[in-house]
Amino acid sequence: MSKMYGVNHRTLQRRFDTERLADRIEDRLVHDFITVEDRAFIESLDMFFMATADAQGKPSCSYKGGDPGFIRVLDEHTFVFPNFDGNGMFLSMGNACENPKVGLLFIDFERQRRLRVSGVASLEAASIVDPPYVGAQFAVKVTVREVFPNCPRYIHKLKLVERSLFVPRGAVPPPVPAWKRMEWACDVLAVDDPARDLER
Repeated sequence: MSKMYGVNHRTLQRRFDTERLADRIEDRLVHDFITVEDRAFIESLDMFFMATADAQGKPSCSYKGGDPGFIRVLDEHTFVFPNFDGNGMFLSMGNACENPKVGLLFIDFERQRRLRVSGVASLEAASIVDPPYVGAQFAVKVTVREVFPNCPRYIHKLKLVERSLFVPRGAVPPPVPAWKRMEWACDVLAVDDPARDLER
C-alpha cells in the first residue's frame, strides 16, 4: 500500500504507464528523515519555495530567502528557518497556523539539483536556535514527513549575481524597502516599523 499516492495519482500513473516507476521511486528514494547528504544540501542554500493551504484548502506559495545557513537542520527529523519582515499579510504563516501541512522545494540553480520535503510546520520564538536568528520576527520549525530528490532535468542553470541587501545581518539594520515609503503604505505601517523613523 502506498502512503504517497491516492486514487487520482494512480489514475494518471496508469494512464501514462508510470505506476511501476512511481512505486520504485517511493520505495527507493522517499524517506521520512533528513540524511547527512540532505542536510548538507539544505544548509548550503540561500532560498527555497514553500507551499501552504488554509483550512479551506486555498493555496499559497512563497519564496523564502536568506544567507546560506539560514535554514538550520536540528536533527534528522527537524529543521528551522527565520521569518523576516515582509509585507505584513502573513499568507503562508497564517495558513500554517490553520493547516500545518507544508511542502517545500529546495533548488540549487547552479548545480541543477532539487529536493522536495513535506512536513508539519509550527511557529516558534527566534531564540529556538543558538545563536538566535538576528532580525527575525519568529522561527518556523518543520517536522519532516517525506524527503526525496526530484528530477533535475528541467532546472535552468543560473548564476548568483548578488544576495539581497535586505537580509538581516549582524548589528547593522537592513535598508528600508522603497515600497514602505510609498503613499499607499507609509501611514499604515506597524508602529515599530523602522520605516516610520524615516518620516520623523
